[in-house]
Amino acid sequence: MDRQPGLSVRLRLTLSYAGFLMLAGALLLGVVWLFLLRYIPERATLNDASVRTHLTVFPVRSYLLREFAPRALAAMLVLLVVGLAGGWWLAGRMLAPLDRITAATRSAAGGSLSHRIALPGKHDEFRELADAFDSMLARLEAHVAEQQRFASNASHELRTPLAITQTLLDVARKDPGGAATTELVDRLHDVNTRAIDLTEALLVLSRADSRTFARGPVDLALIAAEAVETLVPVADERGVTVELVADAAPTDGSPALLLQLATNLVHNALVHNLSEAGRVTVTTAIDGDRATLVTANTGAPLTPALVSTLDEPFQRGAERIRTDHAGVGLGLAIVKSIAQAHDGTLTLTARDGGGMTARVELPIA
Repeated sequence: MDRQPGLSVRLRLTLSYAGFLMLAGALLLGVVWLFLLRYIPERATLNDASVRTHLTVFPVRSYLLREFAPRALAAMLVLLVVGLAGGWWLAGRMLAPLDRITAATRSAAGGSLSHRIALPGKHDEFRELADAFDSMLARLEAHVAEQQRFASNASHELRTPLAITQTLLDVARKDPGGAATTELVDRLHDVNTRAIDLTEALLVLSRADSRTFARGPVDLALIAAEAVETLVPVADERGVTVELVADAAPTDGSPALLLQLATNLVHNALVHNLSEAGRVTVTTAIDGDRATLVTANTGAPLTPALVSTLDEPFQRGAERIRTDHAGVGLGLAIVKSIAQAHDGTLTLTARDGGGMTARVELPIA
């Protein structure tokens, strides 16, 4: 941004210090005149009894003023010099932390987010500003690293179906009238569907991260019931029993995104379940000042280290059962982003005996 040149903050503080010192000196001189010199008579007389007359000795007030004024002016000039020099030095000392903050800002603007101010000293306004800036840099660095990692993973995931599509098209072009044409078309359809699902998941994730959605009253109980009803065919296909305990859990947010959140949680619980005698429990309730949505599923044993990574983009459990409903590896990442966009949290916990519990907490309406 182009701005007109102006006085630096240090120079303005210096002038302020010097001006205040001069004003204090002028007030002091005014007090001396008001309470001292004005009460001194203009002329002093000496009563000499030997000559029986009143003799005028000297003009007192005029003499004092003639003697006092030059010295007062010299004192004011000294105060001016001391105020300018001392003010410049004090302003420099006071503004020194700003130089480090400015240097860190320029470094961040140049792309270096790893630099920290780390301003030493006791707590004051400058330290508070520096600490806030360091916290912002840390969050920004983590966000940029996450975005870079996500972009790399997304590129890799999108490249796979595109490469498969190109291979299938090359085969079809070499044998346009071959007997395997129908099979190639079916495989192209499956690959294209996967690419579309991945693109839509990326769009939902981006929308949740940017928080560009309207908020309104939402009951997690109704959202969970709709998600379970939508995924009944998947549960029947896998032979999984779904139990829904839906108590009222009102919150504020986007109905569409929260439905996506609930659907992803239930779908994840179904896909990661055992192939036989599996069970999924979906519960909504109010816990203090939080509305909660909890899914628990049976399944293969999971380690805490593995569970802690499942809400990252494109992370899949090692024991995941690959089916047509396997997804694109963004289900729990989308749940986490939607929860955070609604000022909530997602907590994943490995269950004793196998399976996982996913708990979403949102502010109660």
